[in-house]
Amino acid sequence: MTTRELTCIVCPIGCTLRVTILGDGNIKVEGAMCNRGVEYGKQEAIQPKRIVITVVKVRNGEFPTVSVKTSKPVPKECIWKVMKATADIEVEAPVEIGDVIMKDICGADLVATRRVRRIISQKD
Repeated sequence: MTTRELTCIVCPIGCTLRVTILGDGNIKVEGAMCNRGVEYGKQEAIQPKRIVITVVKVRNGEFPTVSVKTSKPVPKECIWKVMKATADIEVEAPVEIGDVIMKDICGADLVATRRVRRIISQKD
């Protein structure tokens, strides 16, 4: 039997959870004020996941980078893969909110969360 104390991050209340993995493999969550907290506690005990938020370089844009996030939570052990992949890419402006910048990184897509307009240079 293993017990961990966690702070729930699903909503602003921040319940203190006591998550116990019982000998038979079942998971007991105490302290949650809602079912979402119970599910969060169970997920954290089995395989913690997070939405990853970062930036990607933009060519010919009004800003040098565009903010992006994973389309769904990815396992915590995949966060470094997402960060490494984003460090090596550059997209061409324009970029719209919701554009898929990269597909299937640890089971999630990387999606733009900001609009970046194209700058028309004297050369264009």
